[in-house]
Amino acid sequence: MKTSHPMERSRTIQTKLVLPPDTNHLKTIFGGQVLSYIDEIAALAAMKHANTVVVTASIDSVDFLSSARVGDALELEAFVTSTGKTSMEVYVSVFSHNLLTGKRTMTTESFLTMVSVDEDGRPSPVAGVTPHSEEEKRLHETAEARRIHRKERSAIR
Repeated sequence: MKTSHPMERSRTIQTKLVLPPDTNHLKTIFGGQVLSYIDEIAALAAMKHANTVVVTASIDSVDFLSSARVGDALELEAFVTSTGKTSMEVYVSVFSHNLLTGKRTMTTESFLTMVSVDEDGRPSPVAGVTPHSEEEKRLHETAEARRIHRKERSAIR
């Protein structure tokens, strides 16, 4: 039987300050910068789960819901929501936090697929994942529908 780890094991949190070089002419953060942060934290969460090196197989969805401005803190959180034989679905949420007013707003939500690889770069098996909180259970229960959608999307190519 496949071993399983609690989702909490992979939970990773980062805070980044939005600085002028990270922004466009509207003084809001570049989407590409947010994507870079998302990819990094997803890899960290997947590595914590698998205890191996991982590679990004796909950024399955990215929803930019609002923007972050110069001076805001970006608060990123990621954790593994489901696993396959060698792959892991990772959920990432990004909130902007105005440290002067205290206002906190979700800016981005994303799902990525990361693959565990061995020292030769070949896919390697990963443990399952067990949800505990209500949010974890909801994301775990809806993972199969997202997996099917990924398969359908890749079949079009």
